[in-house]
Amino acid sequence: MPKRINRVIELIESKEPIYYTSAGDLTYENGLKQASTWADFLIPEFEHGAFNVAGLISFMKGLVDNGPTKAGHRTPAIIATLPANGRTASEVRANAWQIRQLLSAGVHGILLTHARQADAVRAFIEECRYPFQKSGREGLGEGQRGAGGQVKPSEIWGIDAQEYVNIADPWPLNPNGELFLGVKLENQESAANADDICRVPGLAFAEWGPSDMGMSFGFTNANGPPYIEEMNLVRERIKAACDANNLKFLCSWNDPSMTEEQKVRKLMDLGTHIFAGGEEMARIGRKITQRKMPVG
Repeated sequence: MPKRINRVIELIESKEPIYYTSAGDLTYENGLKQASTWADFLIPEFEHGAFNVAGLISFMKGLVDNGPTKAGHRTPAIIATLPANGRTASEVRANAWQIRQLLSAGVHGILLTHARQADAVRAFIEECRYPFQKSGREGLGEGQRGAGGQVKPSEIWGIDAQEYVNIADPWPLNPNGELFLGVKLENQESAANADDICRVPGLAFAEWGPSDMGMSFGFTNANGPPYIEEMNLVRERIKAACDANNLKFLCSWNDPSMTEEQKVRKLMDLGTHIFAGGEEMARIGRKITQRKMPVG
């Protein structure tokens, strides 16, 4: 019997690393297929792809109809990227409708891309919360999510609407919350503000984006190592900011000279908590840490 609706949070509370992959096509049929995914969570990619909320809703229904997972969770965790960036608070506020629509579709988390300023991240957290939530309000304003959108996601989560509004709140800010919220720190401005950004209450994880970070240093393609020393220092700075604020660190290591096991061990040595990589890397990593939760 699962302890959580969001299995990512349950795994983290068990000190387990997390592995993820793309959600793929946002169709009901693919939802049926992905209900038994090897990944701990799936990412619907809206940063560069079409903002297809209708497709996402169909996909979520497919996950439910072919569930539960082998560990008993109603669905795999779904953490979506936002189309809008996080450069300024005004940008986040103007695009808050995107946050509302994703949450109303039943996702378990959101990843804010190109987070550059702490005020923008603060606005992001506030837009994900209901106004009645008071825990951790030091450093945050009132939640901005409104009533009326809780019925459909509560059906996806398999709970009543009242329970949904109580637990659809950022973890670990709210220990009972089931939303897993994160940011991408993927340019030099983000890195310079990493300490302030990672201090914002309500965040659970942060990713350093080497491709975009490389572009901010003038490179057209810096998705994999070896990195210039400045990029290594930036990654270390972002990781240190995560550690100082108890955020989980998301990282990839696309070194073609390494085996999959070497990549996994390198990421573990870097202190990675959330691994970007394929199914084989996940299999190896779970074997190393002796994963107990059933996969699929």
